[in-house]
Formats: sequence, structure tokens, C-alpha cells
Amino acid sequence: MSAWHPDRKNPLILLVDDSKTVRRMGRDALESVGLDVVEAGDGRQAVRAFSNHQPDLVLLDIKMPKLDGFDVCEEIRRTSAGAHVPVMMVTSCDDLDSIRRAYEVGATDFATKPLNWLIISQRIRYMLRMRVVLDELRTSQERLALAQRTARLGSWELDLRTGTVIFSDELGRLYGLPSGPREIEFKSLLNQIDCEDRVLVRTAAERSLREGIPLNVDHRLTLRKGEERSIHVQAEVSYDERGRPHRLSGTAQDVTDRKRTEDEVRFLAYHDSLTRLGNRRLFTERLGYALAHARRHRAIVGVLFLDLDHFKRINDTLGHSTGDRFLQRVAQRLKNCVRECDFVSRATLAESGPTVSRFGGDEFMVSLCSVESREGAGLVAERILETLARPVDLDGHTVVISASIGIAVSPSDGDDIDSLLRNADAAMHHAKQQGRGSYQFYEPSMNAVADKNLELESDLREALKQGDLLLHYQPKIELRSGRVTAFEALVRWRHPELGMVPPNRFVPLAEQAGLIVSLGEFVLKAACEQARKWRQAGLPPVRMAVNLSAHQFRTDQIAETVARIVAETPISPRQLDIEITESAMMHNKAITVDVLRRLKGTGVTVSLDDFGTGYSSLSYLKGFPVDTVKIDRSFIRDMTTDPDDAALTAAIISMAKALNLKVVAEGVETEEQLEFLQRHGCDEAQGYLFSRPLPGDEATEFLRRCAEQGTPGFAPRDAD
Repeated sequence: MSAWHPDRKNPLILLVDDSKTVRRMGRDALESVGLDVVEAGDGRQAVRAFSNHQPDLVLLDIKMPKLDGFDVCEEIRRTSAGAHVPVMMVTSCDDLDSIRRAYEVGATDFATKPLNWLIISQRIRYMLRMRVVLDELRTSQERLALAQRTARLGSWELDLRTGTVIFSDELGRLYGLPSGPREIEFKSLLNQIDCEDRVLVRTAAERSLREGIPLNVDHRLTLRKGEERSIHVQAEVSYDERGRPHRLSGTAQDVTDRKRTEDEVRFLAYHDSLTRLGNRRLFTERLGYALAHARRHRAIVGVLFLDLDHFKRINDTLGHSTGDRFLQRVAQRLKNCVRECDFVSRATLAESGPTVSRFGGDEFMVSLCSVESREGAGLVAERILETLARPVDLDGHTVVISASIGIAVSPSDGDDIDSLLRNADAAMHHAKQQGRGSYQFYEPSMNAVADKNLELESDLREALKQGDLLLHYQPKIELRSGRVTAFEALVRWRHPELGMVPPNRFVPLAEQAGLIVSLGEFVLKAACEQARKWRQAGLPPVRMAVNLSAHQFRTDQIAETVARIVAETPISPRQLDIEITESAMMHNKAITVDVLRRLKGTGVTVSLDDFGTGYSSLSYLKGFPVDTVKIDRSFIRDMTTDPDDAALTAAIISMAKALNLKVVAEGVETEEQLEFLQRHGCDEAQGYLFSRPLPGDEATEFLRRCAEQGTPGFAPRDAD
């Protein structure tokens, strides 16, 4: 590395003297040893020449007109370019005051006249070599300082004899030390550290010195502006010639961001990211502490298993983002409620205090430690139910929801984590069966129900594998002509031991066990196969209606699955009618429209099932590509006796007609209901007035008989 400008072949010397003779002799001597020279005859010329040429060294006479050498040197040193340029001052004076002042204004070296140019030229070459070394040192120091600033890392050195700490600029910034001398007493530096960590650092330093091991410790400090920092300190001991420790040298690094990241990672490992409540891992660990504490003190621990009732409706109607915000509100209410109910909990250990955790979805757990009695846990459950029952405003929607809570208490309901969780879960499901919005204490008989459900789930898996499920078919009747236009395929399960298991018993099991998609495909294949057989038998053409569950409807490949099964059967796509419940369709309009269009693209028709039981409206249906609306049986049942149901049913038929939608009524059982529907222009109906759901062979005979003799239970309406 050269000390001079990279565009120069040789170093450039600025020679300043009011004597032309001195300047001429100096130029000859310096150029003879390979140095370039620029001259100045007085102080002002010297300042301009330095600014214009940026020389690599200045040879400066002190006594000059206009501006003496001392002033010139000060001017040069005030510029950024002249801060480190070597300056040799020359004068005929050799008094101590002149020498002292020369160094005070920034001179690098000093020489007296008359000059020995041979010696001067060698001293200049030496000064230029030293400039190279010093520039490299400064560059290294700047890089080190930059690296320390970037890494937020400061260095320090403790002199054990004096107790003084010498530190770098970055360490001073880290600790908020005032600018000035980079030296401080060790005790004063310790006082910068938070009180709780001060003893920790002192003890670690003393141990390092005593045992000769590296110092490695974290501490916190709070700056004057209230900013909190986490600092990681490490150091090693140095020894003198007698083997005694005399210095402790090390670094201090700001690890605040890393600590925050580590804390967040640790938090997320034990907490639910949505609600910030504890997760299953934290809950089970805390419950383990609580149980251990309870065994030692013969105390009671209560576990509350909470599940929101019908939470799925919020996601289906208002969207998942609104559902997430609702869960956050529930979590906050639960935390507040447990704090308010702390009178039932008097734990000694902080880890064993009341804990609220989210287990996933809409399931929450609450542990209560040192409960005074089973009734105490019941009081907490009552308060939670009361708190959750208050309306919640979400984006202008007022939402009211209830919860079902199961309670298990140790040691009577179990003395280990798994037993308490399992039994609280069983009690919660029993609360749902009892009507929801309530709590139930665990009873041993509840596990028998859970065991039966588990056994039934296993049997259902086997039934799907072995093909033990079957379909029944309920006819749909055209109310204008009385002919059979369609059959709805309904799945049935004839259990080898239990007999016929109702759909409302095993379909929810299939959804919980992840079997609903396989079950749905079975129904779709079997129904299409039956439609093919009827066509081949020469029976009147009818449509086959098949229900899709919400889980099937939301799968990415549902349209492709329907198209594949129709092609494999094969039947005409127009023979297949896909029925989708209102709640499934209202989940997400954009996604629903896309799936419906893909289904319609396969050629099948689409019906909206159970209309009126959810939150939709016929005007909302204008954006949905559906063909048919099925009025739910709850409206049909009382429409001949309840004026409100009659008005609603008539309105649904009228509005559907305005939207060019076909209307089908479910659950028709009386001639009065039939007459009402005919009078208001309903297109089709199904129900026990015409036929119950029939096995395949009976449905075949029903279709043949209707073609020959007419539909039983159908009463044509006389023309007005």
C-alpha cells in the first residue's frame, strides 16, 4: 500500500519557504531521491497549494510573511484531508517554546536550519513509510469500529491492580456512558447494570478470576431514556510473569434483538399464536406441577374442558378472520374470568396457578389448583358460562354463543394428566348431549359412552372397507303431474350387532374421524350405479340426488371427483343432482362460487339443501350458480297451522320463482301440506305422504308401480 495518491507515480511534497534559494535547493535534493515537489512562497500560498494538490507530506517553514508556519499547520489540520498528513516544521529558531508550539499545532517532526538535505530527504522517506503504517492501522481501527458498531459489540479491559476499566467507543454507547475519556472504575461500570443482575455479574467475574475460567454471563441494563437492553459479556484472564491474574479482557455485545427472538420462539413453543393463551404443552406441564403440589398437600385440582357451541356457524357465515377475532375475545374473557375467580385457587407455586389454554379450534382448558371442593370448580364454570353468554359485536354483527364445559377433579376423577383430560373431555361431550350451554361433572359411566363411540368409529372404518354400507332412496314427486322425477340417495348402515345405525349417529363420527370424504365417495358411486341400473331396466328416466358434506364440498378435487364417477358409471351428468347444505355454501362466497361453477361445468345440477335454517337469503343466492332450492322440513311441518311458517314458505316459493330457481319441499306428510304447496306453485316434494326412504329393490318396484298406477299419496289439485 502506498501513502500517496494512487494517480501519482511518486509521493508529492509541499515545500513552503519564503526563500527562493531554500526552495530551489530543497527541490533539487528531494527530486533526486524520487520525490515530486510543489512550492509555496508564503503562508497563504501554502494553504491554497495544500487544498489544490493534496500533498503527501508538507515541509513547512515557521517564519513567513502574511501567515506563519504555526497558523498554516493549524489550517491544514482543520481539514479532513490534512488530519493525518505528515508535517515537518523548519526554522532557524531552536528554542524550546517554538518546538513545543510546533507539536501543539500538529507538527509531526521538527528540524532546524541550516538544513542537511541528504538527512532531511531520508527523514522524509521514513515519515512517508510511517504514514503507510499509520494509515493501515487507522483503516484497521475503522474496520474494527465498524464491525463493532454493526455487531453492537464493545471491547473492554479491566486492570485488576487499579480496578480501572478501559473500554471502546462502542461499549460506551452500549452502556450509555458519557463521552470523554474511555476509562471508568469497575464499580461505576457495575452500577450501570440492573440491580437484579449486578450481583450475578460480580459473582461470575470473581469466579472467573478465582478458577481461571472464561467469563460468560448475560445481564440487563436500563438506559436513562428508559430503553432496556440485554448484554452478553465474555472475557478471559491474563496473568503476569509470576502467574498472578492482572488483567481481565473481554467484550460486551447487545443481544437485545436475539433475546427477544429467543423469547418469542420460546413463547410460541408454549403458547397459541392466535389467542396468546398457553397451548397443550404448557397446560400439561403446568397441570403436572399442580398435581405434584396437590399430592404433597392433599389438595384438589380441577380441570375444565370447554368447547364453544355451534362455533362453526360463525366461520361459515362471517368468515374465518371474524371467527379468529371472536376466539381472541373469548380468550380474553376466559383470562379475566379466571382472575376474578381466583378465590377458588390458592397455589403456592407460580407455575401451578390458574391456567387457561387453547387446545386447538374452539376448545379451551382451564386448570384450577388447590380447589376447596368440587363445588368450587362448578362456581368457576358457572361464571365462565355467564361471561361467555354476553353478546359480542364483530364488524357490526352481534354474536351470541354458548359453551359446554366438562369438569374433572383430582384425585377422585384421576390422579394423572391423561386421566383428568380424558375424563373432562367425556364430561364436556355429555354436557353437549344434555342440551349445550351447561357444565357437567365427570361420572364413570361417561367413559362407557366414549368407549362405545370409539368402538363404533372402528366398526365404521371396517364397514367402509368391506362395503357393508347401503343406500335407501326417497322419491321426489312433481306436484303438477304426480310423476316420480327423482330419488334422493340416503346412506344407511346395517351393523352386524347393533342393527340399523341411524345416519345422525354415524355421520358425525365419520366427520370427526376424517372418514366423511370416503363415505361421500361411496354414496356417490353407489347412487350413480343404481341410476344406471334403472336406465338399463327401461324404467322412466329419473334424476339421482346425492348430498355432499361440507368437508367434501371444500376439497380441491370435488368437481373432478364427481366428473370421474359420472364417467365411470356411466350415466348422463344431467341425471345427477348434487345437494349442498346452506351452511356449507355460505362459508366463503368467492370460494363457493368457484366450486359451484366447476361442479356445474361437469354437467350436473346443483340444489341448495335445508334452505332457511342458516343465515342466507334468497337475494344472496343471485350470485350462486344453483338450480334448485329445497325448503327445510321445519317450515313444512307447521305451515298449515302456523301463519308465520305459511307466510315464509309462500315467500320462499315466490322469490325462488323470481330468480328462476326450482323449488322442492322436504318432509311433506299430509294432504293439507300437499295442497298448500300445489296452490303456491311449488315444483316438487318429498316425504312420508308419498314414501319413506326405500332400499334399492323396493325403490325399483316403487318406480315401476308409479309408472303404471300413479304415485301413492298424490292428490292432483283441481284447476281453478
